[in-house]
Amino acid sequence: EVIQNSREVLRLLQEKNPAFQPVLAIIQAGDDNLMQEINQNLAEEAGLNIAHICLPPDSSEDEIIDEILKINEDTRVHGLALQISESSFNNKVLNALKPEKDVDGVTDVNLGRLVRGDAHECYVSPVARAVVELLEKSVGVNLDGKKVLVTGAHGSLEAALQCLFQRKGSMTMSSQWKTPQLQNKLHEADIVVVGSPKPEDVPLSWIQPGTTVLNCSHDFLLGKLGCGSLGVHFNDVIAEGDVSLLAAALRIQNMVSSGRRWLREQQHARWRLHCLKLQPLSPVPSDLEISRAQTPKAVDVLAKEIGLLADEIEIYGKSKAKVRLSLLERLKDQADGKYVLVAGITPTPLGEGKSTVTVGLVQALTAHLNINSFACLRQPSQGPTFGVKGGAAGGGYAQVIPMEEFNLHLTGDIHAITAANNLLAAAIDTRILHENTQTDKALYNRLVPLVNGVREFSSIQLARLKKLGINKTDPSTLTEEEISKFARLNIDPSTITWQRVLDTNDRFLRKITIGQAPTEKGCSRQAQFDIAVASEIMAVLALTDSLTDMKERLGRMVVASDKNGQPVTADDLGVTGALTVLMKDAIKPNLMQTLEGTPVFVHAGPFANIAHGNSSVLADKIALKLVGEEGFVVTEAGFGADIGMEKFFNIKCRASGLVPNVVVLVATVRALKMHGGGPSVTAGVPLKKEYTEENIQLVADGCCNLQKQIQIAQLFGVPVVVALNVFKTDTRAEIDLVCELAKRAGAFDAVPCYHWAVGGKGSVDLARAVREAASQRSRFRFLYDLQLPIVEKIRTIAQAVYGAKDIELSPEAQSKIDRYTQQGFGNLPICMAKTHLSLSHQPDKKGVPRDFILPISDVRASIGAGFIYPLVGTMSTMPGLPTRPCFYDIDLDTETEQVKGLF
Repeated sequence: EVIQNSREVLRLLQEKNPAFQPVLAIIQAGDDNLMQEINQNLAEEAGLNIAHICLPPDSSEDEIIDEILKINEDTRVHGLALQISESSFNNKVLNALKPEKDVDGVTDVNLGRLVRGDAHECYVSPVARAVVELLEKSVGVNLDGKKVLVTGAHGSLEAALQCLFQRKGSMTMSSQWKTPQLQNKLHEADIVVVGSPKPEDVPLSWIQPGTTVLNCSHDFLLGKLGCGSLGVHFNDVIAEGDVSLLAAALRIQNMVSSGRRWLREQQHARWRLHCLKLQPLSPVPSDLEISRAQTPKAVDVLAKEIGLLADEIEIYGKSKAKVRLSLLERLKDQADGKYVLVAGITPTPLGEGKSTVTVGLVQALTAHLNINSFACLRQPSQGPTFGVKGGAAGGGYAQVIPMEEFNLHLTGDIHAITAANNLLAAAIDTRILHENTQTDKALYNRLVPLVNGVREFSSIQLARLKKLGINKTDPSTLTEEEISKFARLNIDPSTITWQRVLDTNDRFLRKITIGQAPTEKGCSRQAQFDIAVASEIMAVLALTDSLTDMKERLGRMVVASDKNGQPVTADDLGVTGALTVLMKDAIKPNLMQTLEGTPVFVHAGPFANIAHGNSSVLADKIALKLVGEEGFVVTEAGFGADIGMEKFFNIKCRASGLVPNVVVLVATVRALKMHGGGPSVTAGVPLKKEYTEENIQLVADGCCNLQKQIQIAQLFGVPVVVALNVFKTDTRAEIDLVCELAKRAGAFDAVPCYHWAVGGKGSVDLARAVREAASQRSRFRFLYDLQLPIVEKIRTIAQAVYGAKDIELSPEAQSKIDRYTQQGFGNLPICMAKTHLSLSHQPDKKGVPRDFILPISDVRASIGAGFIYPLVGTMSTMPGLPTRPCFYDIDLDTETEQVKGLF
């Protein structure tokens, strides 16, 4: 009956979850296989899988615990039972089991819950349950008021038996075989439960005729069924074999319950998140002081709170962890949450606080409205940290902590990108050198060497042969023509587009000469360094959705053309596998937290001009699964909505297949005054009085830029909520005017935000507006069809988004477009590289410029990332240091090891 019920429950679970295959693991230390056979047969009958881990009989305590700990972390296993020697059944071993996998109910946690009366929350010993059920159902004993003696039982079994009998109203006694009063207790007992083999010196005559005797020798747990019979002269004798068989069935039942609980935990639930309390000060201290005043939760605690399993995170220090991509497979049937993009109006050079709004919004949603939410942010380049811009962790009481770890190194992703990028750069120049200095035969012999008398192609070389149409696998069978075709890439040095990178602002690397040493035999050329985040590998990381996809994208990256005008890729150079190895950890998103203890993913940070300026697709996808259907994922796009938001929709959403629900458009009174004709704003220079005193006219005139950015968002069919990031110098009249004009322009709502000064509490109104806007039906659409010619896609963006009259292509740009079209890249999306300080190509043109012609000076391609990027004017990809860089203020307290002067 128990097995049939278990099988039916399991069938119903698997109907709803076809991939669900619960596994019971049994650790056995010994050679007795009879119990193993019983477990196997019952499990097969119920539809369960069993994994037997057989250890030598003399296995040490530590060896047994090592196996237990491995199974604890194995997500495929839902239950764990032990068949080990009695001497090994000690607290250290038993409590090594995870309580949720302890289907024998032997851990202190499960016993404690049973004693407390929470039997529905724990696993009860199958042996103890079998004893009670056999007495009630097989023998028909009414346990209420009966005197029950449990003799010879130990530990968890003794405790579970006593508890269950007491719940049935029995008067329970417990005794060991050597107890002096044993004879009296046996005389008094109506029921005797034997927990271990009876010693020879205890005569059966001590047990009164008519007593019900039940044998559940602890040896049952060891798989030893051959205990001696107690005799048959009593009223009822239930042999140990009967107990053991029912107990094995009840263990299977516990196992099915464990699987059901596990499935329930995988489904969406509101997080039980312990949020961190804020005590905002006025005036607001520096970002670093605020960050340091808050003690973050341990990252493994945060991970558990949001539903991550222990084997799904890799911890870096106390406050950072990487999240493994296996989570996506586990939660593949989980409904996604709501997807929110934070963009901005055309900013001042100071920035308008998109990161701060993003953090404030999730703090409000989760810490104050009890809604699951995740922030997904870009990882900042270390270069500007020591230059002029500062960090990107948010600010005030809405930031990611610890902020110095956020801005410095993090988990090394940018360093991995630097290593991979520069390996590919080295491979290009090295290949040119060797092709220039060797014959076809010598080159081929070195590319496909004889190793231990055997010559073989590597897998990536076989892929190149296939690409060349050479269907051979034996290196000795290639003709001279095929050898030349295979061995020579014939790279045209003048077409090399792949540059070396460094994550430091260094203007003197913008143009360099490489290959000047005599060992390079005259293979010198002009080259340059870019900042590391400008590498195409960063864009690949941000757009990939799996390890396999990343490897394919890395292999497709075009680094140059050959002398016949055909593209040369990383695959052609044979370096794809090595690049993937360098990037295998960087692909995992980084988990951190906000000041209020809500979760944040920090992952990828591609440039927002020559790349798309958004955090990773993978971080968004994982976060959307973790928050569940009613939760929110809030991510940020670089620069203004005309650049970052447009690329988010047309590039990132095409790559991910995700559909956004709401755009939060960040504005400031300061930026609107600039667009209304206010004086120029320069980083490091105090603001003019127009920006610190009330000026309604300037605000009203500047709202044209806000209205235009709202219209741009509406091109994509997504509702817009305007978040006015309030500064202390803003007046109530200015704030009310902006909100009113925004709503008139078509915003779903417009809300002033005060998160910088008070944390999530200051963005509760914004959170409510976003929640309401997300309940609207999405009408998301792309701006252009990918099948349009490259020129038409560029023109569509220029006219519909920027407001240009038309575009003007330079001869160089037209030539590149023709080449990319001929090479088969014409159906890629467009990533415009344009100034972020104006809707036009001229940074000093504020507000909403009209009737301008947008000049396209050049067109380049990131084939691995998957987009074409036209250059509007010149783009610097290596920042320089100012006269007084930030590093003057940065220092380390050598006593406390605390960083000083960082923002």
